[in-house]
Amino acid sequence: MYDTTTDAPASPTVAVRPVTLPAPGRGHDLQVRVTAPTTGRDLPVVLFSHGATLTMDDYAPLAGFWASHGFVVVQPTHLDSLGLPPDDPRAPRTWRIRADDLTGVLDQLGTVEAEVPGLAGRVDHDRVAVAGHSWGAQTASTLVGARVLDADGTPGASMADPRVRAAVLLCLPGTGGADLSPLAAEHFPFMNPDFAELKAPSLVVAGDRDQSPLTVRGPDWFTDGYHLSPGATDLLTLFGAEHGLGGIQGAHDTRTTDESPERVALVQRATLAYLRTAVGLDDAWPAVRRTLTAAGEPLGRIDRK
Repeated sequence: MYDTTTDAPASPTVAVRPVTLPAPGRGHDLQVRVTAPTTGRDLPVVLFSHGATLTMDDYAPLAGFWASHGFVVVQPTHLDSLGLPPDDPRAPRTWRIRADDLTGVLDQLGTVEAEVPGLAGRVDHDRVAVAGHSWGAQTASTLVGARVLDADGTPGASMADPRVRAAVLLCLPGTGGADLSPLAAEHFPFMNPDFAELKAPSLVVAGDRDQSPLTVRGPDWFTDGYHLSPGATDLLTLFGAEHGLGGIQGAHDTRTTDESPERVALVQRATLAYLRTAVGLDDAWPAVRRTLTAAGEPLGRIDRK
């Protein structure tokens, strides 16, 4: 059993990009980055959705860490990172196309395998999780049951995918309506989630200093998914963390305002443990949860309901 509380040896990895997948009706083919261990079989999969304007090449340290401990990580570049003009007819549907990107990867997972040298036949298609940061967390949450409320407050169509077992939701945007700032209400009306049907096991990660221009509330906005959904049973709160959670996007991202290698390492270790337990590999997560709770971890705490 892999013990994520120790410095267990990492496996060599390979990263291949771009892997290009056909996406009819999208206007652009879907390009993804695949990071995978060079050894091992029956490898579980994590689909990772990036934040606004980032790409498949961001979050490389996080993807690499997961891959070095047994996961195949697939990162698409969403349409919002392609410089679409404001009058592009796809713009109002970008949030929905993001979810379609993730399901499109699952539909073509065999093609993804074939494009990575030595990976074909080594992937377990029945052990799939989704993850995402910021807007990407909202995208990932729709695959495990979260829905978007229409203007009249009616939940929109479900985009849940039964192939997805669990989710890791980093800085998941909270409820909409009166909680949105004027900026968000004007430009991001789809940030109006309903978490009632988010039933798959999910870990929410939030920073207690993450003050967003998208909400009139404080950092607690990013914990709504934990409090309002039946599936998000665990919340990791990082002390002193802002939206970058210490720099999970990568050292080259100048938008990180709370750089902390220690915080990033905690996110890596904790999310890996959660993913391993959520897809049925081992009991790493309960061990990490007990360790953080008992030790009075100065970097954060874990709540469970």
